[in-house]
Amino acid sequence: MVPELSSSSPASRDQRASATHHCDACVVRNRAICAALEPEDRHALGREGRIQTVPRGRTLVWEGEDAMLVANVIEGVLKLSTSTSDGREQIVGVVYPSDFIGRPFGERSQHSVTALVDSRVCLLPRAAFDRFAHEHPELEHRLLNRALDELDRARRWMLLLGRKSATERVASFLLELSHRLAESGCAGDVALDSFELPLDRQQIADVLGLTIETVSRQMSSLRAAGVIELPGRRSLHILDRARLTALAGD
Repeated sequence: MVPELSSSSPASRDQRASATHHCDACVVRNRAICAALEPEDRHALGREGRIQTVPRGRTLVWEGEDAMLVANVIEGVLKLSTSTSDGREQIVGVVYPSDFIGRPFGERSQHSVTALVDSRVCLLPRAAFDRFAHEHPELEHRLLNRALDELDRARRWMLLLGRKSATERVASFLLELSHRLAESGCAGDVALDSFELPLDRQQIADVLGLTIETVSRQMSSLRAAGVIELPGRRSLHILDRARLTALAGD
């Protein structure tokens, strides 16, 4: 866990000034949770936090720890995971730039948060964020909308895991990635046809409730059918989006 900032140290003051500067230059400021705030309020919130780089594979938050921090994702992709009683990991979600991490108004983290690729986040002490949210109803409203969006996404995922075939799961996942990665970049609402997979085959299998062999077989079938192209180990290009959508059962 990254330690909470000390408000008295010169380094902390420099970090907070830097965070204020990053608010103006932040590439996700119009889509992140703080977008609901007026510029002066956004800067005030930014002074409570700092920007942190999270290298690929590093865990930012551990399941069961005290929920001391919340964060906005600025760059990269991170996984949310939980552990079963016998120590197995289950990936329960993936977060992208502009997504919010953490549990405001809570006491313990419900899952671990680990970077899948080199990432950057804007970290805020949870206690300071909670106080700020209470003083700014527009931020609480935005937080509620985010929570409802996550609930809708979780319900769609329940349908995918409970009712869809292996082909439909893989196709749905690739479509979801193409949209979420577009939203987190400069493409706006236009889904990406070419992108790098942030998860490896085993992680995709874990997310979709499949075996790695099944995922590999499905990806090979999609490539053989001319629906996708796999030019590199993680690179993917959607050749026939209409066909992929039909295969997803949407």
